[in-house]
This record gives sequence, C-alpha cells and structure tokens, in this order.
Amino acid sequence: MTHVVIFDLDGTLVDTPRAIVETFTAAFASMGVQAQNASAIRATIGLPLERAFSKLLGVPPEDALVAQGVKQYQAFFKELILPKAGQLLFPGVAEGLVTLRAQGFSLAVATSKFYASADALLKAAGLRDHFHVVVGADQVKQPKPHPEMGQLILQTLGIPAERAVMVGDTTHDLQMAKAAGMRSVAVTYGVHSVQELKSAGPTWIAGSFDDVLKCVQTENGGWRS
Repeated sequence: MTHVVIFDLDGTLVDTPRAIVETFTAAFASMGVQAQNASAIRATIGLPLERAFSKLLGVPPEDALVAQGVKQYQAFFKELILPKAGQLLFPGVAEGLVTLRAQGFSLAVATSKFYASADALLKAAGLRDHFHVVVGADQVKQPKPHPEMGQLILQTLGIPAERAVMVGDTTHDLQMAKAAGMRSVAVTYGVHSVQELKSAGPTWIAGSFDDVLKCVQTENGGWRS
C-alpha cells in the first residue's frame, strides 16, 4: 500500500517567514494601524489569517478590522511573495520531492494558508505538480492543530494514518499529526525552536530537507513496514 508524506508549506517547503512579516507590516500600514514588531508577527505563522490578525490586533475574529486585514494581506501576498517564490525554496526541497515521488510516495500539503494562496504559491515555486492533494485552512471547519486537515487528506487518498507522516516546522503541525494518529518529522530550520518542537513529541527531528528524506525513508523506525 502507498505511503503518504504530508508537508506544511511556510517554513517547511518555502522560506517565507521573513516575507510574511513584511506582508503583515504592509497590510497594517495600508490600514493605518500601528505595525506589530516582527517577533509578534512571526509567532502567529502557522495560524489561519483570521486568527493571526485577531491576535495581533487584539480584537475578536469576527471584527471588521480582521476581515480588512485579511483582504489587504492577500493583496500584498501577490505583490511581495509570489514573484520571488522560486527563490525561496529551502535547499534540497525541489530535488527531494522528485526523489520521494520516484520512490512511490504520495505527497500532500496541509497548510494554514487559504487554498487559493497555497495553490498560487506552489505553482509560483514550481512545486504544485508534485502534490496529489493540497488542503488549505478554508477547506476545513477546524484547522491545525485539530486533526481534521490530516484526516481529510487521508480520506481523499484512501491511506490509513499509520502509513502517513506529517512534516512541519511548528507545534501546530506536530500536534495535528499526533491527534490524527500519524508519525511526524519536525524541521528545525523554520519558525519554532527545537525546544518548542520537542515539546510536541515528534517522531523524528530533521535539520535539513535531506534529513527529512532520511526520516521518512528509514526502515528502523518501522515507517516502511
């Protein structure tokens, strides 16, 4: 039976955290709102946009200011991030995805981005054709760390959780994997620190995308059993 590797997007496949901070800052400026500091914005990466703006602005998610922020962010996303997406791939990602597909793995993306933004980013980075399924935050009722996103991917592909592994750079990714019954790989080159990642109990920890491949290909951990 096929195995599936599910990837987070920002901070896992594409080095977008710095660009995300710039995009949030531009959105705040366009709204006439005082910009948050970079560390506060960075701490929201991995959350759906509504929750991120709600937290940063200190207002409920249904507040009109949140909707305005999301709209401005999406406009600046197209202007600031998409044009340089191909230059933002982490080392080894393009080659690694080709290798995994050649070895028979199914590949998927589970991201806190809206589907349209995720699809556009993957296409701009030249990665979209590698993935059988892409699930965004607007396609589920409960995004990460709830297991719904992972469960939707497994149901779509007809693959049981024991034959799936989630690869991500935040505790949200790892908690989703655990709740869905999957193994997980925490990558240390993204948003959350090693200490934060360890607190979520990942199956493996990887310092590079080459290490990710070693983790999902390993036989000692029972992954290919």
